Amino acid sequence: MPIVPIESNQLPGHGGPQDRGSADAYYHREYDPHWYPSGTGKGNRIEISRMTHAQIEEYKYGYENEIERKDYG
Repeated sequence: MPIVPIESNQLPGHGGPQDRGSADAYYHREYDPHWYPSGTGKGNRIEISRMTHAQIEEYKYGYENEIERKDYG
């Protein structure tokens, strides 16, 4: 799965680090860098210990820049 640069105005790839960071923030989950090369929930989950610095920064960007939050109301 190609990594979409943070400064891109395209949507991040489904399962990529930025996508997972954004989803974790949206669903009120803890900061936990990870990603799925084959798409969310498909194949192996790549944990922080196996991520590059750039992938961790993508996750962080997605987590810190997600402005919406799930309303469980």
